[in-house]
Amino acid sequence: MPRMSPFKHHRFPREIILCAVRWYLRFPLSYQDVVDLLTGRGITIDRSTVYRWVQKFGPELIRRTEKQLRRASIDWHVDETYIRVGGKWRYLWRAIEANAQMVDFRLTARQDAKAAKAFLNKAIKCVRLHRPVTICTDKAQAYRRVIREINHRHDPHVDSFRHIDRKWRYNLIERDHAAMKRLLGYRQSFRSLRTDKATLSGIETIGTIKRGHIFYKQPGVRGEIAFIDSLFKTAA
Repeated sequence: MPRMSPFKHHRFPREIILCAVRWYLRFPLSYQDVVDLLTGRGITIDRSTVYRWVQKFGPELIRRTEKQLRRASIDWHVDETYIRVGGKWRYLWRAIEANAQMVDFRLTARQDAKAAKAFLNKAIKCVRLHRPVTICTDKAQAYRRVIREINHRHDPHVDSFRHIDRKWRYNLIERDHAAMKRLLGYRQSFRSLRTDKATLSGIETIGTIKRGHIFYKQPGVRGEIAFIDSLFKTAA
């Protein structure tokens, strides 16, 4: 039995909703900026409506994009950065492939070995058969201990995942963090961990689509728009 369309009971058509969500997730815009842009096109809406759309369709976007991901590299770069959530600093753990494709992310209240282990286990489980061969991190001892424990769990006699902590290899994810910070820097502090995760899932997915790390996408902005529209043509 087909699932109900996520656009059912919404007052605005699919094209307007997806346009507003894509603008907010792709560009350094506030909710008011999106409202102003839509107003310029004769569409009257308020900020709370755009916020609800982002919270609903951000996670939905990543769910529908998962099957289209183009997994190309088994060399990972892992690191954590920090962002403000509810007026407090929280830690954003991120893993990308050697070609800057997002693997997974996790938002936590603490920066410790327990959080690192939970994130790496989640990321490895997420990719299933596309597990990494190397994991590049900074020189924090927590990573070394956690990767050693994960290796022991998979096979006590063989290092399934080779740990690399060379600075020149580590720069890739630092540059990716910087790009994320530039995008988030224009926004106010997130309200809660739950709303932050929903927004970040959409931002990371839009970045994946923009970089072309998916199948069946035409180049350029028109290709992005067409791909996102194709994801939501069916109710599944």
